Amino acid sequence: MKRAIRYLRFSQLGQSNGSIERQELYTDQYLQYNNIQLVDSFIDRGKSAKTFDRPDFIKLQAFIAKHYKSVDYLLVDQLDRFSRDAGEAMSLVKQFQKKYSIQIISVTEGIVFDYDTPGSFFRAGLQLLLAEEDNINRSIKVRGGLYTARAKEGRFLTREKPFGYSKVGEGKQRHLEVNEIEAKIVKTIYDMYLRDVPLYKIKEIAYQSGFDRKGNMAIDRVLANPVYAGLVRVEPFKDLPGGLFPAIHEPIVDKTTWTMVQSKMKKVDKVKVVIDDEIPLRGVVKCHCGTPLTGAPSRGKSGKYFYYYKCKHSKHNNISAIKAHEQFLNVCDLMSVPERQIKEIRDGSYSSIEQEVKANKKKVADKKHELEGVQQLLNAVEEKWFRDEINKDTYERWYSTYSDHILTITAAIERLSPNQGKAFEILDRNLDLLGDIKHVYTRSDTLQKREFVKMVFNGNLYYQEGIYRTPTILDIFSHNASKMEEKGCLIYKKKRENLSVIPHSGR
Repeated sequence: MKRAIRYLRFSQLGQSNGSIERQELYTDQYLQYNNIQLVDSFIDRGKSAKTFDRPDFIKLQAFIAKHYKSVDYLLVDQLDRFSRDAGEAMSLVKQFQKKYSIQIISVTEGIVFDYDTPGSFFRAGLQLLLAEEDNINRSIKVRGGLYTARAKEGRFLTREKPFGYSKVGEGKQRHLEVNEIEAKIVKTIYDMYLRDVPLYKIKEIAYQSGFDRKGNMAIDRVLANPVYAGLVRVEPFKDLPGGLFPAIHEPIVDKTTWTMVQSKMKKVDKVKVVIDDEIPLRGVVKCHCGTPLTGAPSRGKSGKYFYYYKCKHSKHNNISAIKAHEQFLNVCDLMSVPERQIKEIRDGSYSSIEQEVKANKKKVADKKHELEGVQQLLNAVEEKWFRDEINKDTYERWYSTYSDHILTITAAIERLSPNQGKAFEILDRNLDLLGDIKHVYTRSDTLQKREFVKMVFNGNLYYQEGIYRTPTILDIFSHNASKMEEKGCLIYKKKRENLSVIPHSGR
């Protein structure tokens, strides 16, 4: 009795196992009708024919190499189960026959492949070419459909949802919706990156806040992903252009912020910035030559370490950190805002908060109306479940979808519904701090100190000849500029806004 092995395969795990059952049925019928004994079966489930790197196909080749003398046939449902590349499949079946004397049988196509028989060779080649043509047409349709869905309809089709979003809906109605809790972390990541917070520090803070994506490049991928700016990346298709297209989902960051981040990421940053609490001004204060000052400890004769701010150019700044910090604290002390000015800020802020609260009330009303609609849909699904109008799988799928949507809307309502009295309380408590800027700076952590310096002086704080110098300072903090210069801690020389305008003569 002749002996045979068989190979079965289907491409997508989403397909029904009926594909394998059908192949088993056809090959079983062939074996029974031709009185052939089945030795073994090799099955690859959810494996593409684009490559031969398939677990059971590799086992099949090893089995043939070892037991080819006791096997006469290799059965397949169709020849394209080997590969949809005609050349690769023909080469493989020729190898099996010439090297191991095993004939390949395609049971549904009625082909017994025999390399020495012209008719058999032609028929096998024709079937494989037709299968490859079908694969090419199918690929074109799929890629065309994906292009339309992304470029024309603005749909996000990647299987894994981006951090910061939830997937809502089914089929063509499936879309991304902002997850308010995760979106807050995404915004923090973008904000810290633009504030020059080192990447290692951004990762540390993000993971502490609840960021759950793993890998060394997880933060980089968030920063580079256009989905957060309400865009979708599309590959070109035939004569149609690729690139970034507007998406239908709500952005988490604005396009300007995202573009700024992309420009910054393109710049090569060879130096790893490490936050050292002993030298918080490192990198934010510049030498008179424009180079940001570095900082490092130096060991004294007693063995004690002393910190210094230095310029990388020789014979430029080499300042004691103690002296630099004392001078800067004196600057902070003189930047403190008078009570009269704080009152003006308080009055203006009260008005702004009232307008913001009014606008938020309208947004909350809209969200509550949306919440009622989703709750009604959820109730309708539950009623259908109670009446046995839908099965359990359908109920669970829609219950999960609507429940997630309700949670998202509820979180948005909570975010937009702060206690108005608490807002004014926070304003009053923090506005008073403007009267003691030295205290504000001292109690801040290193990252906050760096951000404070960059914000107040617009990144233009220099050190030259034993004193700080700046052409820019926030107006609210410049009222004691002359006293700062008298005390030898800061010289403020205001930069002329338009150098093309010739100043008037006279007093």
